[in-house]
Amino acid sequence: MVFDQRKSPDVQASFAILHRASRSDLLVSASQRKDRLRRLLALLKQHATEFAAAISADFGHRSAQETELAESLIIEFGIKHALNQLDHWMRPKRVATQLPFLPGSNRLIPQPLGVVGIISPWNYPLQLTLAPMVGALAAGNRVMIKPSELVPRFSALLGTAVGEHFDAAEAAVVEGDADIAKTFASLPFDHLLFTGSARVGRLVAAAAARNLTPVTLELGGKSPAVIDRSVELAAAAHRIAFGKLLNAGQTCIAPDYVLCPRELEQQFVELFFASAESLYGSDFANPDYTTIIDQPHYDRLESLLDDAKRKGAQIATRAEHLADWRAVRKFPPCVVRSSTAEMLLSQEEIFGPILPIVAYDAVEEAIAYVNSHERPLALYWFGRHAGARDKVLRETISGAVTINDCLLHIAQENQPFGGVGASGMGAYHGESGFRTFSKEKPVFYRRRFSATDLMQPPYGPRFQHLVAALRWLI
Repeated sequence: MVFDQRKSPDVQASFAILHRASRSDLLVSASQRKDRLRRLLALLKQHATEFAAAISADFGHRSAQETELAESLIIEFGIKHALNQLDHWMRPKRVATQLPFLPGSNRLIPQPLGVVGIISPWNYPLQLTLAPMVGALAAGNRVMIKPSELVPRFSALLGTAVGEHFDAAEAAVVEGDADIAKTFASLPFDHLLFTGSARVGRLVAAAAARNLTPVTLELGGKSPAVIDRSVELAAAAHRIAFGKLLNAGQTCIAPDYVLCPRELEQQFVELFFASAESLYGSDFANPDYTTIIDQPHYDRLESLLDDAKRKGAQIATRAEHLADWRAVRKFPPCVVRSSTAEMLLSQEEIFGPILPIVAYDAVEEAIAYVNSHERPLALYWFGRHAGARDKVLRETISGAVTINDCLLHIAQENQPFGGVGASGMGAYHGESGFRTFSKEKPVFYRRRFSATDLMQPPYGPRFQHLVAALRWLI
């Protein structure tokens, strides 16, 4: 791969420093890794208030409490979990040895890959940058980060904070526009993690493929919330409202649409709006409600509603004075009924506070609807009937599932987080992140005596008898 150093000297220079360091220091001890994780925790705590302010400024407005809940706390839990478990993760893992090779033994020895690249998005810029960094550092790697150009204040602060707490041979942040991101993706990383849209994810994967760089892609998609007839509807509506309206719906695992029994649809809509008002009120000035990141994204959401209206959808909202909402770039919660496959909001990830309702009569219809779309990053099921729950779990495929709530699977450090199919590939968080960013090197230990000595030339009757015996034993 040839790089244009005139175009992005900082990218090339930063990568060169990290690459040299990763090759000259292959043995990264547990104490070194824990030290880096503790410095990451110190970075987070020292700059938490500044991060929240920078993110709010980049968005237009987002409450510091929402940043703390959805970003800082998740990272803090992840770092502390890694510190507690790292010694266990780093131990060579014993693997069973087949009979012909006894008394030899097998081990898997985890080693750092080298330099891990992280391309992070704008919607949760702190969490979706530092969470994969936790796994990369725990695995003993060097880290290079490219934050989104849509959050420039956050990116600049992150670069400063990383420079304060890490040597240039340990971690680096590269700021810049889409051209810099393209150059970044084309670097010969030992692993590259990208979080963002499927469209850009394909471009990142293609760029990485030129270097045979393995990738983890976290892409999102249309995550359904399935309501069963056994549901406690008020509780479900409230939890769906929270999951949908957190960060104004700008969440990759937000419930994108609801599959609802036809006879419960009207009641669900009423309960959803009641829950939305209990969470955020009806006033667009509510400081707990986040703005849409920029005007093009706001315009995109309006165009989704306009398209749905033209094609026969019924749009419900409790907001008044919509022009006032637009002036401050806050988008009111909306429910879309009678949506059809021809509507854009049925085809694209919504990424905003618009909630289509798809009514069904039999649960088989709901399952068929989910399976007729690309596999989602998350699926949410609401109800009390275990048989109905297990039927949906068995007959659908998604990156993850939360039962009777939304979003909570992302905070489970003992579970992998990742997509499937169009919603992504690979996983991280907790031990899964450690394994993703490690090379688990298989090692076979030959003992002094081994049955394999009897399987060498000259071949003859003894060889045939031994092979026959092995076939019988195994």
